[in-house]
Amino acid sequence: MCGIVGFTGTQQAAPILLNGLSKLEYRGYDSAGIAVRNGEYLAQVVKAKGRLSNLIEKTDEGKALIGTCGIGHTRWAMRHWSLTL
Repeated sequence: MCGIVGFTGTQQAAPILLNGLSKLEYRGYDSAGIAVRNGEYLAQVVKAKGRLSNLIEKTDEGKALIGTCGIGHTRWAMRHWSLTL
């Protein structure tokens, strides 16, 4: 299962995006990322492998990304299991 969350407003987006992704978190996520934009500047994109906590740590709880508009995503790689009877 994947999760996507977006935000636009007057507050800093990254902490809100990370909080939103944490509410969607399911064990087994293999990566997460956020993109945050500040005004006319290009979006800053940060990705991390593993659990969402890795992305939270990598972005200093979102403080490392400045901007009031953004999107966040978590990815869960579905592993196919075969059963031999």
